[in-house]
Amino acid sequence: MITVVAKLQAAPGKEAELRSVLSEMVANVKKHEAGAVPTYSLHVSDSDPTLFLFYETYRDAEAQAAHNTTDHMKAMGAALAGLLGGRPVIERYTRIATVD
Repeated sequence: MITVVAKLQAAPGKEAELRSVLSEMVANVKKHEAGAVPTYSLHVSDSDPTLFLFYETYRDAEAQAAHNTTDHMKAMGAALAGLLGGRPVIERYTRIATVD
């Protein structure tokens, strides 16, 4: 199981627009990648409403690689223009233990 944590900072005044784009991405992953992507959840920081976090899990490395080439990923990338206050921070982890 592959886990990805992605942090995205909204540009000043762009929080609502960024939230909308990111929420649409969640809906698209649910619609098009069910099974390969068991978890794809969007969060906003309790202390900083401009900071968003995706918590994602993928069945395997191939599912994660495929996700990065989907049409909805490309569309989100284009929609992010002008909405971010910096580069996204994306970290990949491999699960070693869990409680299900």
